[in-house]
Parts: sequence; C-alpha cells; structure tokens
Amino acid sequence: MGAVLQFYNSNPNLKLIAQAAKTLGEGGVIIYPTDTVYALGCLSNNILGLQRLADLKAVRLEKASFSFFIRDYSDLSKYVKPLNNSTFKLLKRCLPGPYTFILPALKLHKPFEKRKSIGVRMAFHPILNSLMDFIEVPLITTSLHDEDEILDYTTDPEIIFDRWQDKIDLMLADGFGGNIPSTIVDLCGTSQEILRAGKGDLNLL
Repeated sequence: MGAVLQFYNSNPNLKLIAQAAKTLGEGGVIIYPTDTVYALGCLSNNILGLQRLADLKAVRLEKASFSFFIRDYSDLSKYVKPLNNSTFKLLKRCLPGPYTFILPALKLHKPFEKRKSIGVRMAFHPILNSLMDFIEVPLITTSLHDEDEILDYTTDPEIIFDRWQDKIDLMLADGFGGNIPSTIVDLCGTSQEILRAGKGDLNLL
C-alpha cells in the first residue's frame, strides 16, 4: 500500500523530495503534481517501474506512448533530433508550460528503442521541478484519468489516493490539482498538428 507525502503551498520539502527520488530509483511508481493535472510516473530508465506503469495502464510496454518530463533544454538534445530554428523558437515560447510536444526521437534506450518520436514536457511546478533536480533521467508522465464520465480528471488528492493507494508507492500531495490536461502538439510532420487542445494557450503556437 502506498503512502502520502504531504506538501503545503507548493513548498518543496527537500527531505520528502529525496524520499520520493529514492523510491523512484528502486522501481517505484508515484503520483505527483504538475502544472496541469496530477500525473502517474516512474523513472524513464527503470524497467521495473516502467513495467508496473504499463500494467497499470493496461498497455504493452513497448507500445506505450508515455511522455517524458525533462528538466531543461540541455536535456532536450539528449532525446530528440536537432531542431530547426522555427521549432526551437516555438518551444521557447511554450516551455516550461502546459504543453506536450511530440518530436522526432534520437535512438532511445530500451524499451523505447523502436520509437520514432517522443512526447516531451518541461516541468513548471515547484515540487516537480525540485524532484527533477534529484533524479538524473527524465520522469515518465501519464495522466490519471477519472472513471467518472463527466469529470475526466479528479482534482482532490484524497480521492486520488483512495483510488490508487494499492497500486502505487507514493503520492506527492499538494492540494487540489487542475482538471485540464496539457495541450498536445505533434511537430514530427511538415506542419504542426494539434492532437489535443488543453491548458496550453493555442495562440502561442
């Protein structure tokens, strides 16, 4: 059964952050706050955590379309092919922020080595930013969909934990989350394609 690490006013308690990073390093699966909705994730290079996450989402790991939370632009060059000037300017306008960009991938590590593209997010939340400083690889991110057909994403951390406590190791709780996911933009083709209109302002694209 999982545990809750309680944060207040988005203030990153470094002792709790270190505990979360240790859990991730041991193959843990956690729920954490983002600038959009609460997310489910693990380390991108930990096969144990990745397989657990795939099982929770009921997908084959090799086929999973998980996105990567990266720390900053220096991380970007490790995972995506070189960007042209206009694409880089677009990313600079939007990231950090509530966007997921699908970009042509470099040769990725297992189990993602067959992927031709990668979804990239850049943290814009104090607790998540702090966590990213404690880990050396990207954090896998996938949204927590609600079973309620009316409300897609649960915002109350107590309800979220109640539903997921037997499936995760930790929840980083930071008050009520949002209920609008990130805007997803595919930049792999000759022109951008908006796959999902979300919290990210379309006027910046």
